[in-house]
Amino acid sequence: SSMVWWTEHGTGSQELMRSNPSSTTTTVKLSWLIPVSCFPGIPAFKILMPALSPTMEEGNIVKWLKKEGETVNAGDALCEIETDKAVVTMESSDDGILAKIMMEEGSKNVRLGTLIGLLVEEGQDWKQVEIPADTGDPSCVALPMALPAIAPSPPPVGVLASASTKMEHGLGKLPIRLSPAARYILETHGLDPSSITPSGPRGILTKEDALSLLQEKQKSKAVESRPMVSPAPTQPTIVPLAPQATTVSSVYPRPAVPPISIPGQPAAQGMFTEVPASNTRRVIAKRLTESKTTVPHSYATTDCDLDAILKLRKELAKDDIKVSVNDFIIKATAVTLKQMPDVNVTWDGEGPRQLQSIDISIAVATDRGLITPIIKDAAAKGVQEISASAKALAKKARDGKLLPEEYQGGSFSISNLGMFGISGFIAVINPPQACILAVGQARPELKIVEDEEGNEKLLQHQLMTVTLSSDSRMVDDKLASVFLETLKANLENPIRLALC
Repeated sequence: SSMVWWTEHGTGSQELMRSNPSSTTTTVKLSWLIPVSCFPGIPAFKILMPALSPTMEEGNIVKWLKKEGETVNAGDALCEIETDKAVVTMESSDDGILAKIMMEEGSKNVRLGTLIGLLVEEGQDWKQVEIPADTGDPSCVALPMALPAIAPSPPPVGVLASASTKMEHGLGKLPIRLSPAARYILETHGLDPSSITPSGPRGILTKEDALSLLQEKQKSKAVESRPMVSPAPTQPTIVPLAPQATTVSSVYPRPAVPPISIPGQPAAQGMFTEVPASNTRRVIAKRLTESKTTVPHSYATTDCDLDAILKLRKELAKDDIKVSVNDFIIKATAVTLKQMPDVNVTWDGEGPRQLQSIDISIAVATDRGLITPIIKDAAAKGVQEISASAKALAKKARDGKLLPEEYQGGSFSISNLGMFGISGFIAVINPPQACILAVGQARPELKIVEDEEGNEKLLQHQLMTVTLSSDSRMVDDKLASVFLETLKANLENPIRLALC
């Protein structure tokens, strides 16, 4: 019988050695046939797509800030990821060398928990990194067909030690170490950590591992609950139609599949252009649908007289203090919430939760959609400070540079469309918040007033329509009406804003 073994020369070059007592030794080059990635290499730490916002389900890889082979320290910026809210820089949680980029720049709609890169420890040959089998390397699948009678020799001892350590973690022979975030996710959703291999340093199960396990559980539930759909018949059933209906159908034929418009050719009747939805648009659609279908909306509207605020703005402008009417609205709303803490609540799934801080979310329109950065503790800020914060947050929102803590949370939302000439509208509540205030433009109207002597005069006033959308589970109609009445009084008497 003959003996078969492998020798390796450099990177990616193997030789097949066949020894037979009755023949001489022969050597055959096979570097073109068997890629190195099919054999066990240096074990790596997985870099998974993280959840960078509460509503994020997938993201886009905008730019890698590290190249393959570069040293990475904990806290270093790895890449820029576009979430449903903004472009966020992802930082490394471990030290090592970036060995392999699995998702290149420009990768779109990368799901949470997807492998985007591999990290090896410092001092190891990053070029020999072990590519996980679940990435679907087609060359490894084709290997048994190429050499059915040749089996590779065992890998080096160091590789076997690393692989055995991984296997023991996966089988639960060693206690699994959990990061605090991973422990919270596992306990909250009742997940079993023994079914996943930890990717963190020294066998720590990270937050990304827990999110990947949660995603697999949700996928399995979705498959189980998916209704069975009977296959479509190969031939359509023909139903006789009335003569009149047949005539109409022949005059206006309706295609089974709507045609798609072709660039460079004139559009025909019934043609359309497919517009891909961005991550932000998809999340907005999901959140709006969830809000309108699960939150019982109630609406209340009132008109506010802005004469006093407009007069005060002119006085402040003389001292080179420039503030907008919207800044006064934010301040007045925060003061009203301080006076009525029962409205400063959110819904936690079981009941209302009263918040201690008054954080106002302001709606900002961007090219990617609507986003609501937050002015924290607005009741304690002056109008000028609110104005500076609102301008800075709006600019960061349009540039896509908001940090997660600058748009996550909030206790009350304000949406102002007055600058677009809208006199009044109704806004959709931003769950889990209880209310959102829709603000229209100021408009001149004539109003009869009485002077000190009781004489009636017809004077022109600047009125503004505001509509409060409230969650009836937390803010009933009476409470909403009192809130609007108090807000109206605070806006029409801005001196009250300085007293709170």
